[in-house]
Amino acid sequence: MTKRKKMMKRSKRENLVGWAFLSVWVLGFLLFMAYPLITSFYYSLSQVTLEGEGIQVQFIAFENYRRIFSSAPGFSFLESVSDFALEILFKVPIITVFAIIIAVMLNQKIKLRGFFRAIYFLPVIIASGPVINQLVSQGAATIPLVEEMGLINLINETFSENLARPIATIFSELIVILWFSGVQILLFIAALQKIDRSTYEAGMIDGAGAWESFWKITMPSLKSMVLVSVIFTIINLATFSENQAIAHIKNNMFALDTGFGFSSAIAWIYFIVLALILVIASLLLGAFKKEVSKR
Repeated sequence: MTKRKKMMKRSKRENLVGWAFLSVWVLGFLLFMAYPLITSFYYSLSQVTLEGEGIQVQFIAFENYRRIFSSAPGFSFLESVSDFALEILFKVPIITVFAIIIAVMLNQKIKLRGFFRAIYFLPVIIASGPVINQLVSQGAATIPLVEEMGLINLINETFSENLARPIATIFSELIVILWFSGVQILLFIAALQKIDRSTYEAGMIDGAGAWESFWKITMPSLKSMVLVSVIFTIINLATFSENQAIAHIKNNMFALDTGFGFSSAIAWIYFIVLALILVIASLLLGAFKKEVSKR
């Protein structure tokens, strides 16, 4: 009985320690996130106007959501969300594969390894805030050779308009896409450093080459980090300041014919779409992890 009581006390202490760590996030969420979320959802069901007396809120149920699918501002927003979903389909694999390749290279024993790691992480600092807006406006995000070779025109002529637009955006903003890989490179390097080198040595003794070692040892060790990287990349792209869907939310907020209510409604639609993309990505990566495990 005494031993059982000690185990119960230890379990309670561990639970208290866990809740102590979680309480910081819970309190922060309740104080800074819960109220704005509830307020924005209420605004999405209301007609919100700014008058001399302050904010006037009139409940109109799902009228704002109906307007999204029946008005010009709503159609424009839905088109930007569709473009974003297609861009995610192309950008996320490019960023993930690029990050894995660079991480594997930077994990080797080379001179100035720490310097090169800092160089690849530097864009994460630069590509934040108003700096990225200035770089994009000045053309620093584009590769002149892409336009000189007529690649953008070729894409527009080959694919339909809805498919050509996001693909052309990827090629025209290829440098920006690579800028988004800094954090992912660090995540994969951290995962690679946990792999025991003796595992590779054992594989070499069994006759495994570099290609076999990559698929049999490296990728199975990275499969959990791939999920983290993909989720981080999707959210990072979804909240990017140059994202057209985010721009629509901001612009409709103070427009006379839409306002806070309509803007809140399209923000919640955007949230639902983003949540669905994350669920689909998680399911696809779950199947990918099983496939890697079979190899």
